[in-house]
Amino acid sequence: MTEQSRNARTGAGGRRRKPSARRRRAAIAVSGAAAVLVLAGAGLGYVYLRLDENIQGVDINAQLGTDRPKNLDDGSMDILVLGSDSRSGDNGAYGRDEGGARSDTAMVVHVYEGRKKASVVSIPRDTLITRPACTDRQGAEVPGRERAMFNTAYEVGGPACAVKTVETMSGIRMDHYIEVDFTGFKKLIDTLGGVEITTTRPIKDSKSHLDLEPGTHTLDGEQSLGLVRTRKSVGDGSDLGRIQLQQAFMKAFIEQVKDVGLMTDPKKLLDLADAATKAVTPDSELDSVQELMGFARGLTGISAQNVHMVTLPVRYDLRDPNRVVPVEEQAEQVWTALKKDLPIPASATADTATGSAEGVVR
Repeated sequence: MTEQSRNARTGAGGRRRKPSARRRRAAIAVSGAAAVLVLAGAGLGYVYLRLDENIQGVDINAQLGTDRPKNLDDGSMDILVLGSDSRSGDNGAYGRDEGGARSDTAMVVHVYEGRKKASVVSIPRDTLITRPACTDRQGAEVPGRERAMFNTAYEVGGPACAVKTVETMSGIRMDHYIEVDFTGFKKLIDTLGGVEITTTRPIKDSKSHLDLEPGTHTLDGEQSLGLVRTRKSVGDGSDLGRIQLQQAFMKAFIEQVKDVGLMTDPKKLLDLADAATKAVTPDSELDSVQELMGFARGLTGISAQNVHMVTLPVRYDLRDPNRVVPVEEQAEQVWTALKKDLPIPASATADTATGSAEGVVR
């Protein structure tokens, strides 16, 4: 150190000069910022650990093996989303637990190349299909069956059998699988602060415990679950009318989630992440926070206006009017369009028994 620099740091008689007030404030600010960064880093690590512990994945690929449709590398993505009607655990409030579960809701989500738009194909749970042979959760072989209800695939063979059934029906390989249960769905909606919908006619359903007058409503988790499970008071009272309500609700949900920003409300975003990771069971390629975040970021460019929703073209079964069967030619139009990463043509769903909630919810 030079004599000049020593003199600058000491006063008369060689005594060390006290730092100025400005320097003391700067030092405190720097050390405070460093502490915040350290604590934030530790906190972020804790958050990742907590969220990771919430996620329980299922290895679809290992169970299905190689006997699957070709994985097309065209930039598009196909996801099977199932809502489980299991009555186990907290879900017992919605009925007696009989030791099994079925897919109460099934949607094939096709995200187009570029990640700016998507098509959603709802599959009625009462659709009669040829269920392929598959392997259940314990590795046991489950025989195939003709004229089986679609939702029995999940019941007898779990997620992998549901995926194999959809892949057999469509000829499209599912890139991902996501399952949502009743209780998790409710908590997610409550954490979001509800979802706003507008009804133009009364919706009253004793089974789903829903009672809505015409008008705009912010539905909490219990009411939202009631809406997506309502069937008796919409359309012809079948599962087809309920699907239309589910699709309308999904669009409203997408718009509301997009309004929650990291900078505007970080706590709410964290709470939503906590609720969401507890609500879903993804495939093993999405069973970590990092993987789920990457997946979610890839979908942020899709607005509700760019989501086209249809129901698999079906007609009422001639042998059992309580069931529906695919209209093969038109169903093939739907699957072919998605295989080619093209929009689903209107002709694919024209004049089919898709049911309608049009004019009930907007």
